[in-house]
Amino acid sequence: MEFWFSEYQSKNVKMSYRIRMQLHREKTKFQELAVFDSEDCGRMLILDDVVQLTMKDEFVYHEMMSHVPLFTHGNAKKVLVIGGGDGGTLREILKHPVEEAHLVEIDEGVIEAAKNYFPELSVAFKDERAKIFCEDGIAFIKDKKNFYDIIIIDSTDPIGPAVGLFAKEFYNNVYEALTEDGIFVAQTESPFFFSELLKRIYKDVSSIFKYTNVYIATIPTYPGALWTFTMGSKKINPLERTVDKIDFDTKYYTPEIHKAAFVLPAFVKKIISG
Repeated sequence: MEFWFSEYQSKNVKMSYRIRMQLHREKTKFQELAVFDSEDCGRMLILDDVVQLTMKDEFVYHEMMSHVPLFTHGNAKKVLVIGGGDGGTLREILKHPVEEAHLVEIDEGVIEAAKNYFPELSVAFKDERAKIFCEDGIAFIKDKKNFYDIIIIDSTDPIGPAVGLFAKEFYNNVYEALTEDGIFVAQTESPFFFSELLKRIYKDVSSIFKYTNVYIATIPTYPGALWTFTMGSKKINPLERTVDKIDFDTKYYTPEIHKAAFVLPAFVKKIISG
């Protein structure tokens, strides 16, 4: 008997994966969590029936979430990740000479699943520069002022416990928690299926930060494959930054990709300017 997992990417579109076996399933305090081993995409982390990552293409998302803001800043010492309990974004951050990398994940179950089933990602938890907090990121950041050089919002979709991570009030708190030349990045969904969300986020971030830029990457696992990230920067114009070289291995990110990622398709430009 074949076992397929299907994720609704909209109410009218779904993507299906043939599954070898279910490795884990539980109801955490916050959400349904499952780990599958799929035929073509390897191990998969599923939260509330939504694919969070597959081992086939996780590196695209995690490298673009991390290296674009870190190389744009150029001298980050303290970095915060809100969400990202799988450890992949943290892994990429720690390839840079940062002094501290804090991860705030509300659901301890995600962290434990990563340790048990995604060692390629959770290896970051063992780094002495990393500190893990199992807390609500929205509350965590409220009392932080002028503390982090970079803040990365590695959240799930804007449903359930992640809704508040897409609110203007939260972006204001992020701004206050950043140092004077700080940079913030959030994953901001598919421009094909979440265009109104992207438009609202861009408007909100633009009202707070001096520089607001959307950049893109191609991630086959996610709805529409084309994915957006929104960056807010206090002082540094990311379009004026160049990356000459990198001193570690990557699978997707390159200095050329860094520059090209900010070149948007016409329809995405229209979404954020409308």
